[in-house]
Amino acid sequence: MSSQNPFYRLFETPFQIPPFNLIKNDHYLAAIKQGIIQARSEINEIKKCLDPPSFENTIEALEDSGSLLDKVSKTLFNLNSAETSDDLQKIAQTATPLLTSFNNEIMLDKKLFERVKFVYNLNESLAEEERTLLEKTYKSFVRNGAGLDQKSQNRFKEITVALSNLELKFGENVLAETNNYELVLEKEDDLSGLPQDLIDRAKALAIKTQRPKKWIFTLQAPSFIPFMENSDHRGLRQQLFIAHMQKGFKKGENDNRDLVLNIIKLRAEMAEILGYDSYSSYVLEERMAENPKRVKDFLDDLLFKSKEKAIQEVDEVKAYMSTQGIDHELERWDWAYYAEKLRKKKFDFDDELLKPYFKLENVINGVFKTAEKLFRLTFRFNDQIPTYHDEVKAYEVWEDQELKAIFLADYFPRSGKRPGAWMTSYRGQKKINGQRIIPQVSIVCNFAPSTESQPSLLKFDEVKTLFHEFGHALHGMLADTKYESLSGTSVLWDFVELPSQIFENWCYESECLRLFAHHYETEEVIPSEYIDRIKLAATFHEAYAMMRQLSFAILDLSLHNKNYADTENIDSIDRLEKEILGAINLFPDIPDTNFSVQFSHIFSGGYASGYYSYKWAEVLDADAFECFKEKGIFHFKTAQSFKNCILTQGGTQKPMDLYKKFRGAEPTSAALLRRAGLLVSNSN
Repeated sequence: MSSQNPFYRLFETPFQIPPFNLIKNDHYLAAIKQGIIQARSEINEIKKCLDPPSFENTIEALEDSGSLLDKVSKTLFNLNSAETSDDLQKIAQTATPLLTSFNNEIMLDKKLFERVKFVYNLNESLAEEERTLLEKTYKSFVRNGAGLDQKSQNRFKEITVALSNLELKFGENVLAETNNYELVLEKEDDLSGLPQDLIDRAKALAIKTQRPKKWIFTLQAPSFIPFMENSDHRGLRQQLFIAHMQKGFKKGENDNRDLVLNIIKLRAEMAEILGYDSYSSYVLEERMAENPKRVKDFLDDLLFKSKEKAIQEVDEVKAYMSTQGIDHELERWDWAYYAEKLRKKKFDFDDELLKPYFKLENVINGVFKTAEKLFRLTFRFNDQIPTYHDEVKAYEVWEDQELKAIFLADYFPRSGKRPGAWMTSYRGQKKINGQRIIPQVSIVCNFAPSTESQPSLLKFDEVKTLFHEFGHALHGMLADTKYESLSGTSVLWDFVELPSQIFENWCYESECLRLFAHHYETEEVIPSEYIDRIKLAATFHEAYAMMRQLSFAILDLSLHNKNYADTENIDSIDRLEKEILGAINLFPDIPDTNFSVQFSHIFSGGYASGYYSYKWAEVLDADAFECFKEKGIFHFKTAQSFKNCILTQGGTQKPMDLYKKFRGAEPTSAALLRRAGLLVSNSN
C-alpha cells in the first residue's frame, strides 16, 4: 500500500472529514481495490471462525467489515454527483462493476449465508435493534440471490453488474445533455418579461464564455424555470422547453432510449430469477406499502380525488388566456407562463416581489434558527474543516454541550454538479463501545448565485427546497443508533421523505418566516399581507401539481410492474410512456419528446418503484404537522417527541410503529387533502 494514499490512514483532519485537497484521482481505484482485499479478508475471518455462528461473531462482524471500502466509495460517488469531471466519471465507471461484483461475491457466498441463516433460525433473545439488524442482514442475502442455484446465481451476477453500469451511464448522459445545451440570445427584445437577476446571470455566463454581447440561458433549474415562467416570447419558451424534454432522446452518445429499455428488462429478469412477479413486487416487499396493488390503489385514490379539480385548474388558465386575447391552444411551454400570471392576478402573489425577503444567507440562518427552536441545535461555521469546493460551507452542529454532527452545505450550480437537490453523507452515525461516532452530513442544491448587482435571492419554492433537504439532514445529524446500516436515513424508502417534507411546513408559518424573511436592502420583516398571500397561494393549482406528481409515480410503477415476458416485447420507450400516461395527460402530446429518458430518480437515483413515496410521505407529514399546529409549531415537547420517535431512531423499528409512537394512531389522507384544498370538510 502506498503511504501517500490518504484513504489508507485515519483522516488527519478536523473531525476526520475527507482531506479533499489531498485526494487525487489516482487514489480512488487503488483504495477501492485495497478496500476489497481488506473486506474479503474480514469476511474470510468470519467464515473461518470455529465457534458456532452467533449474532456477535457473524452479524455484527459483517456490519463492521469493509470500513475502508465504505470510506472511499462514499467520497467517490458523492463527488461524482457534486463535483465531477471526465476523469472522475471514468473512475466511477471502472469502480462500479468492481463494487457490484464484490457485493455479489459476499451475498452469494454459500458458507457465509449458512452462518447468517443459522443465526437467523436460532431465535435467540436479542434487543429490538439487534433483531432488526439480523432480519435486515438475512433478507439482504435472500433478496440478492443467496438461495439460487449456481446457474441462476451466475445470471444474477451478470444482471447486477450490467445494471450498475447502465444506471451510472444514464446519470452521466442526463448531466451531459443538461450541460451541452445553450439558448443564446442576441437582441434585448428577446429578454422581454424576464426578471433582472436572470438577465444578469445570463449576461455573466456570456461574458464568462467570451460572448459579451449575448445572453445565455441553460437547462439548469435556476435558468430554465424562471425563463419558462416569465419570458414573453412564446417561440423561445417552446424552444427551451422542447430542448429540456429532448434530453437523452436524440441520436448520439447521450441517447438514453435503448439504455432505459435495457434497465427495465434487466430489472424484470432479475425479479423473475428471484421468484417475484415483477421488479415492483421485489422492491415493495421491503417498503411500508408492501406490494404493487396497495401502491396502485393509493395512487388511484389520490388521482380520483384530484383529477376533476386539476382539469378545472387547466380550464381556468385557458379562460384567463381568452381574457387576454390569446387564441392559441394551451401547450406545455405555455403553462408555467400563464399560470404564473394568473397566480399574480388572483393572489397579488409575485415571486419577484417576495424574493428580496429570501436572501440565501438569511434563509440559511432561518433554517438554523428553526432547528434551534425545535431541537436546541446550534451551527458553528468552521473554515478549518476541509471542503471539496470553495463554495461549500462547513459547520459543527451542537446540541447544548454535545457535538452532534458535521454539516456541509453546497448551494450553487456548476458544470460538474448534477441537477436537483439532495442530501447525502460522508460518514454515517454509529456507536463503538457505546461511544457515538458523529455523522458527516451534506446537502447539495442548485440555487441562483449572486450577481454584481444583487445577492442570491430565492423563490419561495426554493426556500421550501432548502427546508426539505435540511429535514433530510436533520434525520442524519440527529441519528442515535448502534449500527450505521440502521442509522439516519437508512429507513424504508417510503418513510425517508417524512422528515424532509414535514420540515417544509414551517415555511408557511408567520412565526417561522419572521425569524429570517427580512428584506435584503432595508431589513424590513416580511409584511403580514405577504405571508397571507403565500398561504392563500399555497393551494393554487395544487390539484394540477398533485396530478403531475402522481403521473411520475404511475409511470414508475407501470414501467416496473411488468413481468419479464412482458418486458421482452417492449421495443419503444416513447410508445410505452404514451400508453401509460395517455389518460392522465392534460396537454396535447409533443412529438419527439420523452420524460422517461431523463427520469433520473428511477433510472439512476434509487427510486425505482419508489417514486410514489413522495406522496406516501406527504400523507404522513400532513398528519404529523397537524400535531404541531394543535400544540404550537415550536412546541418543545412535541418537537422532542418527533425527534425521539422518528429522527433518532433511523431504521431500528418498523416505520409505522415509530409513527404511531409519535402520533398515537396511523395517518389517513384527510390532512393532506385538507392542506391541498381538495377536502371541503372532514366528512368528505
